[in-house]
Amino acid sequence: MIHPLRCLAAFGASLILGLLTPLIGQTAEPRVDDCVILISVDGLANFYLDDPKAELPTIRELARQGVCARQGMTSSFPTVTWPNHTALVTGTSPAKHGVFSNSYLDRETGKTIPFLPDPHFDKDEIVKVPTVYDVAAQAGLTTAGIIWPATRNARTLHWTVPDMGGEDAWPKYGTPSWMAELREAGIPVDRHAAWVKEPSGGVQRDWLYTRLLSHVVKHHQPNLVLIHLVEVDHAHHKYGPRTPEAYWSISHADDRVRDIVEAVRQSPKADRTTIIVSSDHGFFPIERDIRINLLFKDQKLANGSPAIRNVSQGGACMLYIMDESRKEELTQLILDRAPLVEGIEEVIAAKDFERIGQFTPTADSRAPDFWLASRSGFAFSDSSNGDDIVVPRPLGGTHGYMPNHPEMHATLVIVGPDIRKGEDLGLVSSLDVAPTIAEMLGVALPTADGKPLKRAFRPAP
Repeated sequence: MIHPLRCLAAFGASLILGLLTPLIGQTAEPRVDDCVILISVDGLANFYLDDPKAELPTIRELARQGVCARQGMTSSFPTVTWPNHTALVTGTSPAKHGVFSNSYLDRETGKTIPFLPDPHFDKDEIVKVPTVYDVAAQAGLTTAGIIWPATRNARTLHWTVPDMGGEDAWPKYGTPSWMAELREAGIPVDRHAAWVKEPSGGVQRDWLYTRLLSHVVKHHQPNLVLIHLVEVDHAHHKYGPRTPEAYWSISHADDRVRDIVEAVRQSPKADRTTIIVSSDHGFFPIERDIRINLLFKDQKLANGSPAIRNVSQGGACMLYIMDESRKEELTQLILDRAPLVEGIEEVIAAKDFERIGQFTPTADSRAPDFWLASRSGFAFSDSSNGDDIVVPRPLGGTHGYMPNHPEMHATLVIVGPDIRKGEDLGLVSSLDVAPTIAEMLGVALPTADGKPLKRAFRPAP
């Protein structure tokens, strides 16, 4: 067995070879000989990078060989999976890219409609701006996506499997020719649906996803690869951050990043590959639920259904006013009552949605009339049971909170042949990732609101 740090040393040597090649920004041509791999370790909070209990030898070595945002990376609100994975590849906030939550309320039917895990919509139905993989493909580069959120039927991913379970998900939405190759290679893609259902399935799934990446970089040499690893998020939801189980999941994720580094070392583009290790959000521990529906249980429509509905997003919550004839009255009721609830940090009315990067219900009927954000230790619940609004719950963890909290900051590490060594990027924004990738690949992403992280690149001689 090859020791992981030996693999990292070999990968570091490839960075030196990159000194002899043209620097990023010196050409307007797509970089057909280059590869960028964007790894999202779902829920890998930035605070773990400096935590001595967190076993992260691979990721820390990559940070030493490249650059790291030591203060972390701010995410979009709500700090949940689907909006923030879309932000990472578009460089825009939810108000612009359109994937504004993990789920929302259909005002006409009264049903909650999930974005996660792509059960209803193709990518082009929900992502309203170009992604970095779109512009890369349009420039003649090749792309791959391994369970990247909001990519179902993405036409500009040449090799892909969606972030979906179900027996027919990968056979229906995965790239057929690639699926056949993977089966021929003995990679158990047909076990995925069963592993999604198992309590420990995230462990097996992450192992599988890295094998898919290894295959695609060795056999197809794409210019851009997106991969989403899931177990850290699963363990943190169940047990909470900084628990023994959380630390185990962090070690597991580092092992999978090690697998990716080794796959790159063995790939044809090893000397021209940049690896980005990122995440979508951090984590807070939770001990109490806020059953916000109970706060407005006295407000009913004529048919007896609630006049104010909520859709929870962990540490965030959407409130929908269902009675337009009482809009002004119910708006004031929310403003009067919600701030008094223990654990609520902010009550944000539609007029202030621009501040949090969200569109208003006037612009899009899917949007709520209010967003709420809770404090650490509290999470919103959709339950209407009981009489108490705030109730104890088993210790666990969640996200969704306002992105300014350091515990919500995501991770960002970049290493590659044109990347500085040992640079601290400080505090960055997730909106900067897509334009940085675009610059690495020599393509344009003019719709991005973020900016390329110029400090990450080696200066021209």
